[in-house]
Amino acid sequence: MKVTFIGGGNMASAMIGGLLAQGWPAADLCVVEIAGAARERLEREFAVTTWAALDAVAAVADCIVIAVKPQQMRETARGLRARLASQLVITIAAGIRLADLGRWLGDYRRLVRVMPNTPALVRAGISALYASDGVSTEERSRAEAILGAVGRTVWVEREDLLDAITAVSGSGPAYVYYFIEALEQAAKELGLPAETARQLAMETFSGAARLALGSSDPVATLRERVTSKGGTTERALKALEADRVKEAIVRAVRAAAERSRELGDELGRE
Repeated sequence: MKVTFIGGGNMASAMIGGLLAQGWPAADLCVVEIAGAARERLEREFAVTTWAALDAVAAVADCIVIAVKPQQMRETARGLRARLASQLVITIAAGIRLADLGRWLGDYRRLVRVMPNTPALVRAGISALYASDGVSTEERSRAEAILGAVGRTVWVEREDLLDAITAVSGSGPAYVYYFIEALEQAAKELGLPAETARQLAMETFSGAARLALGSSDPVATLRERVTSKGGTTERALKALEADRVKEAIVRAVRAAAERSRELGDELGRE
């Protein structure tokens, strides 16, 4: 399968690197990228063909992955529209609904919308995919193979659920970093050296996540196992509950989902 990426930024680079690591031939991958320095980097790091603009040769592919900023999507779609025949088109642009993208592409229907997240940069991402009704089972498998190169994948059967996924896993790494920041700050305020505070915060979070991933028990059960009656963990959790931290996190995720819906409305306007 030949794949053309439009846009050669971090996420496109992550996917290219993941595909190559899985044995994908570099000759089957090409990138359209307007920035000369970025093209040089892509050619140097991955030995893929790059183009400064989308021409007929670059558009000859089984799949085209649009990896530009959401604000650039409409212009990109206009340039791509005349080049489409039967290619599968994958978009990773946040907020752009398939109805709008399809309209900009001339009522094109072979479309898959993806919400990845930044751990894809180390091939530990989670990507949610939604396919329009013009996408075949084989094409869904193609999309899954491309995104599977940078982590796990899940399919949703309603596009509006991508707003929730954006709020949970798309924005989610920022919530994790926020918590790590707080844990690191607390460690330093309690007198630990900065490097030790950082290591303890990072490794505790990473280890707990790995333990949860490897367990079939609910995370609430895992939490209870760490919480001895009358102990230090119980005291800490009571402080969190008193400050309604869990409620605040839920409100934050809801706010992110609401903003995702708003962006879809704003970016989809004619």
